[in-house]
Amino acid sequence: MIVASSFLAYAYFGAYFPGFLSHRGYSIERIVSHMYFTTEGILGIPLGVSATFVFLFVLFGAFLEKTGIGKLFIDIADAIAGWASGGPAKVAVITSALEGTISGSSVANTVGSGSFTIPMMKKLGYRPEFAGAVEASASTGGQIMPPVMGAAAFLMAEFIGIPYIDIAKAAAIPACLYFAGIFIEVHFEAKRCGLKGKAWDQIPRTWTVLKERGHLFVPLIAIIYILTEGFTPSRAALVGLVLSVVAGAIKKATRMSVPEIFNALETGARGALGVAIACATAGIIVGVVTLTGLGLKMANGLIELSGGYMLPTLFFTMVTSLILGMGVPTTANYVITATMCAPAVMMLGVPKLAAHLFVFYFGIIADITPPVALAAYAGAGIARANPFWTGVTASKLAIAAFIVPYIFVLNPAMVLIGTTPYLLTHNLTTALLGMIGVGAAMIGFCVAPMNWFERIWFGIAGLMLIDPGLVTDIIGIVMLIVGFIIQYHKKKAWVAAGSPIVGQ
Repeated sequence: MIVASSFLAYAYFGAYFPGFLSHRGYSIERIVSHMYFTTEGILGIPLGVSATFVFLFVLFGAFLEKTGIGKLFIDIADAIAGWASGGPAKVAVITSALEGTISGSSVANTVGSGSFTIPMMKKLGYRPEFAGAVEASASTGGQIMPPVMGAAAFLMAEFIGIPYIDIAKAAAIPACLYFAGIFIEVHFEAKRCGLKGKAWDQIPRTWTVLKERGHLFVPLIAIIYILTEGFTPSRAALVGLVLSVVAGAIKKATRMSVPEIFNALETGARGALGVAIACATAGIIVGVVTLTGLGLKMANGLIELSGGYMLPTLFFTMVTSLILGMGVPTTANYVITATMCAPAVMMLGVPKLAAHLFVFYFGIIADITPPVALAAYAGAGIARANPFWTGVTASKLAIAAFIVPYIFVLNPAMVLIGTTPYLLTHNLTTALLGMIGVGAAMIGFCVAPMNWFERIWFGIAGLMLIDPGLVTDIIGIVMLIVGFIIQYHKKKAWVAAGSPIVGQ
């Protein structure tokens, strides 16, 4: 409400604003008329998408939750990574990635899976701030994970005018890089602290988990198949909704009773109501932007501030998106950043899809970026940790989110624009290697503790690999190999001297 009220005040008092923000101001009658009697106000694209696609997917998510798919996600993640070094943290990353396929809120995701994973991480030996940060950063990543993407994917399809499935495909690789970055940093932190995995007798067996609850994957697989075949998201969600009830009925443990079905309907309706309110609020913002021309004013202001150069423009757009995304729900977050910030990036010749994903990513990671880091604060509450330092740690863990958007703007092949299978494989491989370098630099450990020179060396090597280009890739690989050799000999020297490698 504060955000919407601020925009309405801007529409009315525009003549009193300085510089490029100034406009002649509009009467209350004109503002109300624009908001209620045009398709560019409250009853515009955001609310229309909320009433169709989003409602069905929120309802679908509520039904899946009632079948116990959350336990399936946790058990599968536990079976895959629970045994590894620092297993519980890796379980949290995988669980949140899976939860993100159906969840629409980073805070809800943090609280939902964090109540299980954060105590487990603390018990293993992770610092409270780190435990809360892992869950918060991974849960926030759920908002950029297809197919739902916090319901923003449906809005993006309408705003950009391309099929929803194309957006889901384009967002898949950046999302995987994001979670790979967190997973890598979690691994290096576990090695640095000497943390072990869970005992084998405490880990569920994959086949047992799939035998007991694997049938719950059927609705998700069906949705992905239907979308790839070119059917509408509405049909996919409706089929998934029916299949969630049918699949749940296969086993007694996952079968929903009639009261539980009604409860799922109520939960879905309540969840959709929250999204609808956010979308209606977003409609007010869109209305003010179209009425006053604020989007174009902001774009021109950012271009002027950066001198028309690509990287400075991207940087200022990133900062603006982070500020505008603070404390705002996912759907409204996307609408605000898309209308206010995306035009500046597109004016530089960046493809529309890449520009919209760029601003959306930075709007979303405001949830883990202090001072208003809602997901990080939720994780800190469960971990009983300092909220601010949990947010700082979450931002470090999510360093991929600050890098990946630059990758696909400078190299649109990463979002499947003008690419070939070979080029895509090459770029993805070098980007993953780059994330290893950056992750090691952020944690300060690879196979042995690093000094500041080594951290800078690994960081530069990682950025070289992430930057698209043959020359930078070669330089990055050479630097990374040299760094590994230095680390390997350092470890041998420490072991020979009888010094501890971990816990530094």
